[in-house]
Amino acid sequence: MIITTGEHDAPAAVERAMALAAKSGARFVSRNRTSMARLAELHPGEDILVVLEGGARLHRPGEQPMTFHPSMSFVRAKRLLKGEKDTMLEAAGVRTGDTIVDCTAGLGSDAIVFSLGAGKEGKVIAMEDSLPLWALLHEGFKYYVSGLQSFDESLRRIDLQRGHHLDLLQQMPDQSADVVYFDPMFRDPVLESSSISPLRSFANNNRLEEAAIAEACRVARRTVILKEKIGSGEFERLGFRVSGRARSKITYGVIIP
Repeated sequence: MIITTGEHDAPAAVERAMALAAKSGARFVSRNRTSMARLAELHPGEDILVVLEGGARLHRPGEQPMTFHPSMSFVRAKRLLKGEKDTMLEAAGVRTGDTIVDCTAGLGSDAIVFSLGAGKEGKVIAMEDSLPLWALLHEGFKYYVSGLQSFDESLRRIDLQRGHHLDLLQQMPDQSADVVYFDPMFRDPVLESSSISPLRSFANNNRLEEAAIAEACRVARRTVILKEKIGSGEFERLGFRVSGRARSKITYGVIIP
């Protein structure tokens, strides 16, 4: 993967891009007014992350670009701030001050809602194995501005970690989190939004391992939760109990360690 800036190479953007390249092990390439088409020709087959003022945009050959955007998490956040309930937070039993581990961060929407639910006293650890997605989230969590202060603060509080969730969970002490959450890619997808579909080319599509659930049960003090399609055999395979009445094509399974 290469990391660059917008066409005009603003000094602040160059500094951010170089810092991200050093942190991630990717290569920084000066944009120098080069078009994206020309950059793709000069670096065939490479993912290209463009650092922007309010986050970043990710390009992959043959795919639609993805720009960091909170999407439905912003809608959910506004509902929460009005005092409405969120199905995911209810299923996980999230409380103010909780430490929550989102093992499959993806585009970050659920991690953001968890951060709002846990509040300023809480902590959300978001794990992402894909380097391009991790880099996109890194810039988005730090620099995206929605205009809603409490929402932006929830992004800044997220502790984004790069690596496979099994490896990262194994490094965590026993009972060091309140909630551990999994939202794997559905192998037989429901109808998806235009923001979710491009994610499939970057995300890890492997099914969850029993070892990861065992580690989650060791780490979680209170709840391990899995988001999946209604009727998915993954709940039974991995030992999750589905409770409550689902209002959509997805639902949540819970393990009480």
